[in-house]
Amino acid sequence: MEDCLFCRIIAGEIPSDKLYEDDGFIAFRDINPQSPVHVLVVPKKHKERLADCSDNDKTMLSGLLLVANKVARDEGIAESGYRVTINSGPEGGQLIYHLHLHLMGGHKLSDQMG
Repeated sequence: MEDCLFCRIIAGEIPSDKLYEDDGFIAFRDINPQSPVHVLVVPKKHKERLADCSDNDKTMLSGLLLVANKVARDEGIAESGYRVTINSGPEGGQLIYHLHLHLMGGHKLSDQMG
């Protein structure tokens, strides 16, 4: 998708503070962090939102979590704890329509979702 921000980051057209990349995923720092560690983990295959996923996407979905776990270890927040969030659709707070997860940590996160 040529107008997708994350597809353009994946293609190298837009710079990012990349922390991880392999054949299927990229992880980079959020430009508007909500916590000391705020990383976006993005599959390279364009899928607009979690609600669009099916049984055929099991490998991609598990890969998102495994990459998030690796980045959490690399960032030193795995032991103290972190939050993983996926926003899906407008009422779910999704702003960029390319499936991605937010990995947040580095301080005590609120126990209230809001």
